[in-house]
Amino acid sequence: MTDDERGLSRASFLRAGLVAAAAVPLIAGATSPTLARAAEGPLEPTPMCDDGDDPTPPQMEGPYFKPNSPQRSSLIQQGVTGTRLVVTGYVFSLSCTPVSRALLDFWQADRNGNYDNVGYRLRGHQFTDAQGKFTLTTIVPGLYPGRTRHIHVKVQAPGRPILTTQLYFPGEPRNNTDAIFDPRLLMTVQNVPNGRTATFDFVLNIPGEESK
Repeated sequence: MTDDERGLSRASFLRAGLVAAAAVPLIAGATSPTLARAAEGPLEPTPMCDDGDDPTPPQMEGPYFKPNSPQRSSLIQQGVTGTRLVVTGYVFSLSCTPVSRALLDFWQADRNGNYDNVGYRLRGHQFTDAQGKFTLTTIVPGLYPGRTRHIHVKVQAPGRPILTTQLYFPGEPRNNTDAIFDPRLLMTVQNVPNGRTATFDFVLNIPGEESK
């Protein structure tokens, strides 16, 4: 099984577990169920989740990160044009527990491959919800010289170390020539009538938490 296939299998299992968990009323004072516990119904936990998962690999920050981006889940504003892209996913710990209030800070090039280094166009941060989910509305980035198509992101569980990495698009010709490209960071992308949708789940190595 390839890394891509394992990633897809794991993502499908985790999302199904979250749906099952959401359908069960929470008892007052009880803690949120982990993904493994939510899967005790008809779903069989995959070996990847049952044994713990590898953390999402880090990648270089690059030269264009800017702190203090505005808090927003949509990076589409006046003057931003291009193919609409909606990225959804979850942030998990190694034990497959959703991480609520995790910070995600995104930045990317515009449709022409240019970064805004004066303002905060196509830059923004957000936090995961109680189920560890995030949604980013943006555009498909253009090609920056020497690189394949990508989106930068920093992910941080509350009070924990920051993961800096990048997300990639499948089927891009430059994936084969970009020295930084990592297939483990490929999103699952689909074409839809008004643009594209993509999914990706982050797994954080949170110090002090033991994986199952």
